[in-house]
Amino acid sequence: MQAVAMCRQATIEDVEPLYIMIENYSRQGIMLPRSRAVLERQIHDFVVAEIDGIVVGCGSLCKLGEELVEIRSLGIAEGYKGRGLGSMLVEQLVHEAKKRSLFKVMALTYEVSFFLKNGFTVVEKEIFPEKVWTDCVNCAKQHACDEIAVLKILN
Repeated sequence: MQAVAMCRQATIEDVEPLYIMIENYSRQGIMLPRSRAVLERQIHDFVVAEIDGIVVGCGSLCKLGEELVEIRSLGIAEGYKGRGLGSMLVEQLVHEAKKRSLFKVMALTYEVSFFLKNGFTVVEKEIFPEKVWTDCVNCAKQHACDEIAVLKILN
């Protein structure tokens, strides 16, 4: 019997597994690193996917403007990919955005097909000056960004 996956709000007890998962992606150059201290401060913005009490996925929301929120730190632990956990997390994050009255959800990604499958469309990065001035200005890839911007408008 396959174990049942569930998504839930992250808690302070999740900081260490979140840190390890994000650090793994960061070393591969596909996610910005997050310190344990930052994760503790931003834990209320994270959701996790869990199987049998083990955190196997994560994602967070970062408010960028009046109606705009970014999905970030979206990842699945090795050995758990391909089970629909990423889509579960995106669904949970979109639900959370709606609860916060944020109706534009964006992400910068290398996994365009995943986001297209989840109802996003590809857009120009330049339509998000909020993102450019808050994060991109500090990124090593600032002038040669190879990530693709995606957007989902909620109703």
